[in-house]
Amino acid sequence: MPHRTSQSTAAVRRGGIRVVTAALASAAAVVVLTGCAGLEYKEDICSSGEYPVMSVGGTGGACVSDKKDPPAGFVRYPKGKVPQQVDDKWDVYWNTHTVDKDGNIIDAPDAG
Repeated sequence: MPHRTSQSTAAVRRGGIRVVTAALASAAAVVVLTGCAGLEYKEDICSSGEYPVMSVGGTGGACVSDKKDPPAGFVRYPKGKVPQQVDDKWDVYWNTHTVDKDGNIIDAPDAG
């Protein structure tokens, strides 16, 4: 036997579907118009338990365990100028700058 639905029940279901559809459309519009502002993902330079180091005379870098010293040819970033996240202020800066063997900040020779 076919299942019968009263007209009032069907109307409630249609109304509920319309509300859900409108809410989803509104949410999609907000995402499109704001470009997901405030939901930007930032990648850390190093994992927890590590710190970033830079190559002497170049723009290369690495991450070193908090329990170890930098390897040969690498130094810690100058205090207050340590990049924390990919493309942050200091990460961008160190793409065109480096330190020489005496620890002086210089223009990176390979920065072009």
